[in-house]
Amino acid sequence: MSSFLTYKNINIHYEDKGQGKSVVLLHGFLENSTMWKSISEALSKKYRVVCIDLLGHGETENLGYIHTMEAQAEMVKAVLNHLKLRKYILIGHSMGGYIALAFAKLFPENMKGISLMNSTALPDNEEKKTNRDRAIVAVKQNHKTFVRIAIPMLFSEGNRTVFSSEITTITNEALKISPQGIIAALEGMKIREDLTSIYNSATFPIQLIIGKQDPALNYASLVAQTENTKVEVAEFPDGHMSHFENTNELIFAFQKFIKNAFKK
Repeated sequence: MSSFLTYKNINIHYEDKGQGKSVVLLHGFLENSTMWKSISEALSKKYRVVCIDLLGHGETENLGYIHTMEAQAEMVKAVLNHLKLRKYILIGHSMGGYIALAFAKLFPENMKGISLMNSTALPDNEEKKTNRDRAIVAVKQNHKTFVRIAIPMLFSEGNRTVFSSEITTITNEALKISPQGIIAALEGMKIREDLTSIYNSATFPIQLIIGKQDPALNYASLVAQTENTKVEVAEFPDGHMSHFENTNELIFAFQKFIKNAFKK
């Protein structure tokens, strides 16, 4: 069911379906809750699935000019409190993974598990921060051109033709995001902190979904940050958009992780 919550004088959009133990889905940068369609349909057969449009994305309004990962996490917590949920697994794609980690640091008592899908616990390095600043300039000049260039680059090179119709759909959704929403997310991601310590300190299971040809994240870095930790790694052969590029394998990996996490 699609619903809205008023939070700090803005509208937050979320969807809530299924019954049972709770799984919360957090989309990535330039996405919204519709990205989870196939995943949500599969998981809601056994679980209660909550999909939230993050600040400045989808049908959720902007809260400010910088949406930090902590501000996003606090908004997510407000939605989950409104739904009277106490324990849940968070699944976050890319930026959604950064927010899931910020949430886990702020509210560890509510966590049953985290799955980081095409995401990382590392902060932006100096090169990445510079690229974010360049992106902000590009958005200010013409946000529609920025979106049209950015979306295809998230797929592995060989999949950009294979998934051309999906890329068109994702792009059309992303074009609905205001320049302020895009910039606020870029500013927030740029200043996020290093949360790799959670890999060792967490009392709940963590899963990392890696695309071997992910254009947005360094494969070797992702593997290295999980060494000597209890993080469960699932590797797929394609890019940053595992929910399109490796849908069936991803659903299977989620189902296995969720089942085991709720046993603990």
